[in-house]
Amino acid sequence: QVQLVESGGRLVQAGDSLRLSCTASADSGRPFSAFEMGWFRQAPGKERDFVAAYTWRGGTTYYADSVKGRFTLSRDNSKNTMYLQMNSLKPEDTAVYYCAADPMGNSFLPSAREKYPYWGQGTQVTVSS
Repeated sequence: QVQLVESGGRLVQAGDSLRLSCTASADSGRPFSAFEMGWFRQAPGKERDFVAAYTWRGGTTYYADSVKGRFTLSRDNSKNTMYLQMNSLKPEDTAVYYCAADPMGNSFLPSAREKYPYWGQGTQVTVSS
């Protein structure tokens, strides 16, 4: 089992920066450093969309086009924590942000919700204009 807890969401103004955190506790038998991780977001009335993901195959990070150049995913394996640094925030970034974990490194695409069997409860980010 893997438990994920997000934090850091709040109300900010357009142009501001914000850092989200996702901390994992797990007894999956694999270290956090081996987890493939992702961030998704869901705005009211919309589907949950891919934001960013990290796969250990080549240590590659992927971003949605809408956040590329503004958001940065990072992780501190010593703290079992993943971060999403969000800069130049826009009102359209308003959503509940979820982190997700794939402990076994399955073959789904990093942007696919199906890849991740474990999800956090979400943290609300609201960007005012």
